[in-house]
Amino acid sequence: MINPFNLPDAIKQEARALGFAACGIARADAAPQAAARLQAWLADGAHGDMTWMEERAQQRGSPAALWPEVRSVIMLGMSYAPKADPLALAAAPDVGRISVYAQGQDYHDIVKKALKALARWLIAAVPDSNLKVFVDTAPVMEKPLAEAAGIGWQGKHTNLVSREDGSWLLLGAIMTTLDLTPDAAGDTRCGSCSACLSACPTDAFPAPFRLDARRCISYLTIEHKGPIPHEFRSAIGNRIYGCDDCLAVCPWNKFADAAAANRAFAARAELAAPELADILALDDASFRAVFSGSPIKRIGRDRMVRNALIAAGNSGRSSLVPRIVPLLDDGAPVVRGAAAWALSRLDPAAFEIEGHRRIPLETDEDVRAEWAAPDCLPSATFGSLCSQ
Repeated sequence: MINPFNLPDAIKQEARALGFAACGIARADAAPQAAARLQAWLADGAHGDMTWMEERAQQRGSPAALWPEVRSVIMLGMSYAPKADPLALAAAPDVGRISVYAQGQDYHDIVKKALKALARWLIAAVPDSNLKVFVDTAPVMEKPLAEAAGIGWQGKHTNLVSREDGSWLLLGAIMTTLDLTPDAAGDTRCGSCSACLSACPTDAFPAPFRLDARRCISYLTIEHKGPIPHEFRSAIGNRIYGCDDCLAVCPWNKFADAAAANRAFAARAELAAPELADILALDDASFRAVFSGSPIKRIGRDRMVRNALIAAGNSGRSSLVPRIVPLLDDGAPVVRGAAAWALSRLDPAAFEIEGHRRIPLETDEDVRAEWAAPDCLPSATFGSLCSQ
C-alpha cells in the first residue's frame, strides 16, 4: 500500500512510465470561472453549429456537475511535438495540410489506453477509491482544469501552453474520489507576445484569450458540416483538416522535445503531405481505408473532399480540373457546391460551360448559389488564380 502522502508523486511517476509528458493534480472545484466563461461564449454564439456544447453545458461547467462524488482531478498531457515545422507546407499547392495531431494514430485510442492503465494502477494502489476516465469525448473542460493542475496555462489562442512541451500536448483527465494534494496552478506567461493572434489567417481571435470558432479553420474544416463560407475560402489555402498556425508560432515551442513525443503520433507517410488529386478521387470505401485508425475518419468522406476542393480552388493548378469535373455530379451537395467553386477559380470558361448544363437540373439551393455567384478572386496564399 502506498503512503497517502506520497501518492501524488507516485501517480506522476507512473504517468511518466505510461508515456505522459505532463501530470498535475487539481481540486475538483479549482476552476470556478470556467462555467461562467463557457456560458458567455455560448451566449455569443461563438461555438457556431457545435450544438452539442449547449446540450450538456451545465455538466461541462464543473467536474462536480458531471460527477458529484469527485474530489480531485488528475490532468495528464501526452506530447505530440512534431519533428518538422508544421508551416513548411504552406506554399505547397499540390498537397493538403493536415493538423499535426491527426497525422498519426487516433489520439483518443492512444491517450485513453494509457489513462486506463493509470486508472488500473491507482485502483490497485487505493482499492476503496472510485474514478472516471475522460478523453475529449465527455463534457469536461480539459484546458481550464489543466491550468488549475499546473500543467501549463491557456494562452492568448485559448489553447494550453506548457513551459516544457510548448503547444503540443493532448489532454486527458482522471476524476477520482480521492482527496489528493493539489499542485499550484499554472501562471500565464504570454507577456506582451501576440504571435498566435497575428498568425491566424481568418482573424478568429476577437481579443486575446477569446476564440470565435465560426472563423477558425479547424472548426470550418472539421466541425462545420455545410458549405464553407466564401469569406474564409481563400484564407484556408491548402489546409484540409485543421490548422496549426496559432500553435506553431508560439515561442514556448522552442523548449518542446520532439523526441519525447509519443511515437504513435508520428506522421503516417500518406497523411504528412497528401496529394490533393488523391483526396479528390476518394469514394466512401477508399476514404475509410486511407483514414482507418485516424481521427480524420470521423468527419466522413464528403467533408474531406469538400475541404480538398477548397484547397484545389486555391492551388492555381489547372491540372486538377479533370479530378474536379466529375465531382460536379457527386451525390453530396456540399461536394457539388465546392466543386463548382473550385472550377470557377481554376477554369472560368469550363465553369460557365458546365454551369449551363447543370443549373437547370440542380435542386439544392446552396449548390445553385455556387453556380450563380462564383468568386473568382486572387488567392491569399498562392497568388492570382483566375483566367484573364
